[in-house]
Amino acid sequence: MTQRIAQVERNTLETQIKININLDGTGKASFVTGVPFLDHMMDQIARHGLIDMDIVAHGDLEIDAHHTVEDIGITLGMAFTKALGDKKGIYRYGHAYIPLDEALSRVVIDFSGRSGLFYDVKYPRASIGGFDVDLFREFFQGFVNHAGVTLHIDNLKGANAHHVAETIFKALGRAIRMAITADERMAGIMPSTKGVL
Repeated sequence: MTQRIAQVERNTLETQIKININLDGTGKASFVTGVPFLDHMMDQIARHGLIDMDIVAHGDLEIDAHHTVEDIGITLGMAFTKALGDKKGIYRYGHAYIPLDEALSRVVIDFSGRSGLFYDVKYPRASIGGFDVDLFREFFQGFVNHAGVTLHIDNLKGANAHHVAETIFKALGRAIRMAITADERMAGIMPSTKGVL
């Protein structure tokens, strides 16, 4: 399998974002986004997905974090699309259940080429470390739309909002790792009866 790396830049009047990813990395990551709690969550994807990831984002944070968070999701999705190429030989599907103390979340992903977000999460509070939890949906929607994935995210239980968020992002990292892993028996084969994803 060829090297699965990508560098993507996306610039708008609201944000300027640059992302480098290596899907076959070791989980090394660096973030300069101005949104610390999102950085902490992105580190979970990198670490548990074994994806090397560098993200630099400059956004209109003087307004709020909405544009920056959403556009990081969009740009990350674009980077995945570029790095995965035609998707031949991957497992395609991935899932994970992740606990953190009282919290438990399930994430299921399909690199189907079809964008769909099914998000059932109720946070115990509206803000974590100054981060508006409503923005997580915007991040995931941006990612889904531009990675071309179907993504189901369900928080099954949890009383601590930080724990809820962390279980979701850890589970996403694990699910992605499973889905993008090369299946030796599928080498060169498209994991779809349609012949394309």
